[in-house]
Amino acid sequence: MTQISGTTPNAIEQIFARKKALIGMIHCPPLPGAPRYRGASRQEILSFCLRDAERLIAGGMHGLLVENHGDIPFSKPEDIGPETAAFMAVVADRIAQEFDVPLGINVLANAPIPAFAVASASGAAFIRVNQWANAYVANEGFMEGRAAEALRYRSRLRAEGIKVFADSHVKHGSHAIVADRSVTELTRDLAFFDADAVIATGQRTGDSAALEEIETVRDATHLPVLVGSGVTPDNVVPILERVDAVIVASALKEGGVWWNPVDAARVATFVEAARPALGPA
Repeated sequence: MTQISGTTPNAIEQIFARKKALIGMIHCPPLPGAPRYRGASRQEILSFCLRDAERLIAGGMHGLLVENHGDIPFSKPEDIGPETAAFMAVVADRIAQEFDVPLGINVLANAPIPAFAVASASGAAFIRVNQWANAYVANEGFMEGRAAEALRYRSRLRAEGIKVFADSHVKHGSHAIVADRSVTELTRDLAFFDADAVIATGQRTGDSAALEEIETVRDATHLPVLVGSGVTPDNVVPILERVDAVIVASALKEGGVWWNPVDAARVATFVEAARPALGPA
């Protein structure tokens, strides 16, 4: 019988077979159905994502996170069309066939059920969810934590091996409606609702999480902690000394801009800067 509570294996060590991991972002271009989609072919979308994946892995990143960041403005979960999950599954599957590294999936905005579908179809190891428990007010409107329905969906897929990486105090939003609860309490709720890892972020894409907030999140949970925004060659060592993994996007792109292609030289510089904090596998 499964226990209601108890310790779980460290998801970073389990997925990446190392104590510290560097995860690079694959920002998909606008997908069919998105406002900024301008008719790119399936092959053009695949080529864009595979090129970025190759540069990230060749440069020394340990895993990849595939995200539909080109689909701005993002829909709320109930308004996301099936075409988004379909195209993301094809992209993730092709990356998985080409590169033998762990993959994660994030379907924006805050859509763990499509993310589980994509991960199950493509063999991805984890999903990222920006609001797993509680609620906040985002650019898209009122966003509720969807842990209960998402975990039941995962069970129906028989996909319990797909881990959940959940943001605490997620960026791009207001937490005024839960302002009577501390970051410590919000972080504890993620473990209570069966997340497998916790992500600390800054206020928006590209902003770094303050070291004080990272430490608050880390001290509030037994789960592995990641930083998911604003990690650069200049701050990666002090951040990685405090957490188990980092998710990196803008710092690895041409000009440091998230929508640009991955810059191979920037990846090499970042990995070299991170090396003193990585330790053995």
